[in-house]
Amino acid sequence: MMHAYDVVRNLVRTERATFLEPQRKYLFQVATDANKVQIRRAVEEIYKVKVESVNTSLVPGKLRRVRQELGRTTPWKKAIVTLKDGHKIEVT
Repeated sequence: MMHAYDVVRNLVRTERATFLEPQRKYLFQVATDANKVQIRRAVEEIYKVKVESVNTSLVPGKLRRVRQELGRTTPWKKAIVTLKDGHKIEVT
């Protein structure tokens, strides 16, 4: 069993993510082996809110170059969590 902080890595703060907040949707970086049920339980435990739905997708690593060396950024999993009416995550 994974701990809640092992499932939810961090809250993603990008311009696109802030546009989702008025719709009660928040973007999280989560563990790649976490499923939707684990993500729901972890968000509810950490932020003390009720989750309506969870949508996940895998973000592939991008090809990057540093001088002559080619490399790849690490792939990661993102989760868009929709909260129930009346719930909100306070973001500072």
